[in-house]
Amino acid sequence: MKPRQSSFWKVFGIPLGIGLLSAVGLFAALLGDGLWDSLSWLGLGIPAAIGTWALIKR
Repeated sequence: MKPRQSSFWKVFGIPLGIGLLSAVGLFAALLGDGLWDSLSWLGLGIPAAIGTWALIKR
C-alpha cells in the first residue's frame, strides 16, 4: 500500500512562497538604497504581477 502524501504543501506552498517574497520585498525596502531598492521592487512586483495575471486569466 502506498503511503498517503500530505496535501499541506499542495494547498499552502504557493501562497506561502508569495507571502515570503512579499515579506522579503518589504524588508528590503526598509533597509536602504541601491541594491536594496532593486530587491524590494522584485520582491513586491512579482507577487503583484502574479495577482494581476490571475485576475486577467479569470
